[in-house]
Amino acid sequence: MKYCFLFFLLITLNISAQTIDFPTSKVDSIVGRIKLPVIPLYQINVVRLGAKGDSLSDSKPVFDKAMALCKKNKGGTIIVPKGVYKLNGPIHFVSNVKLVIEKDAKIKFSDNPDHYLPMVLTSWEGTMLYNYSPFIYAYGCTDIAITGEGTIDGEGGNIWRSFKEKEGVGKNLSREMNHNNVPLKDRKFGKGYFLRPQMIQFFNCENILVEKIRIENSPFWCLHLLKSESITIRDVSYKSLNHNNDGIDPEYAKDVLIERITFNNGDDNIAIKAGRDYEGRANSATPSENIVIRNCNFKGLHGVVLGSEMSAGIKNVYVENCKTVGYLKRGIYLKTNADRGGYIKNVFVRNIQLDEVEDCLYITANYHGEGSGYPSEISDVSFSNIICNKVSGTGIVIQGFPEKKVRNISLDNIEIKSAKNAISNTNAENVTMNEVFIGEKATVPTAVSLGRF
Repeated sequence: MKYCFLFFLLITLNISAQTIDFPTSKVDSIVGRIKLPVIPLYQINVVRLGAKGDSLSDSKPVFDKAMALCKKNKGGTIIVPKGVYKLNGPIHFVSNVKLVIEKDAKIKFSDNPDHYLPMVLTSWEGTMLYNYSPFIYAYGCTDIAITGEGTIDGEGGNIWRSFKEKEGVGKNLSREMNHNNVPLKDRKFGKGYFLRPQMIQFFNCENILVEKIRIENSPFWCLHLLKSESITIRDVSYKSLNHNNDGIDPEYAKDVLIERITFNNGDDNIAIKAGRDYEGRANSATPSENIVIRNCNFKGLHGVVLGSEMSAGIKNVYVENCKTVGYLKRGIYLKTNADRGGYIKNVFVRNIQLDEVEDCLYITANYHGEGSGYPSEISDVSFSNIICNKVSGTGIVIQGFPEKKVRNISLDNIEIKSAKNAISNTNAENVTMNEVFIGEKATVPTAVSLGRF
């Protein structure tokens, strides 16, 4: 019996050694070339400029003045000390600026939609348009940061929350404009269309750092990384439970590091996107790519999602060493439909611990059964070292189309301890499995009992 145990142990170790295919060198290369912002020495404290952290006085004019002073001095640091600072309108960044929200400080944005006009160029669910300004907005900036141990509160649970049931007309119009290639100058929304703004958006920016802050109560997506690159998001925490409160949305984004995030969101924790339908396909030269996600605690709707707006393509995504805090609907979710086109490829996921989910690993090219004419390519996806305690739906789902199958899916060392359904695999090819256990692990076969015949 001792020899049998030793033999089993050696085989297990040998298999583990053979299935380590996570491309660590590529991750290191991405992280190595991401640049942190370089900020000039100039500093300004908003209290010294006249801001009152009394939660009542409007501090927006003071924050605008601080940003203008930084611009005059070719950059600098804006310090927000202890207190609650109400802002009746957005913060618009300039280059070479760091906003430091110190411990026990909170920036609390007004929930009056009129305070976020005039409109700015932005994106809404994958379509470029003019809309209410995001609460913190940076367009065409380099070397910018939001740091500190304070809080950004979007007051999204009242007026903004009521927009959800009214957004249909604006949402449908934006998608028609996308499909019909309406000129950008004519895509004007804002008042009367009820499309909620993002909390924080970096648009056409590079060398970005968001670190240690807490994000609460966003009206819509919390942190939108739009057409930006060289981005570090780390040690951020969330409590944002309104409609569509995605935590982090990289879209047409490149060279992104997301690490040590504590999520608690009303929607996807991380949702990687790359434009919707016609507009996304027309921007196929700018996919979302080279995204590293590691050491995060998931809590919310889904852990990591790729899609469904991904028409310009998503590639080179690396997720490792993450775990669930509480329930998720789905752990890792790749989704697209036959309107999107584009591709999802070169995705590597390892060392993930999930507790209770509806579905553990889910890949679908037929999201909501929608669309026609533009099926997406999903290929080259690797899952390894995944542990999940309980699945109320299906452990592993893979769904392609007969004419465009999901290809090259690797499942190594997957343990799902309990599941209503094990695997649903349709229209897929070259799906390989090694050390995959769903339910109780089988041992040696039981002996035949003659008494049963």
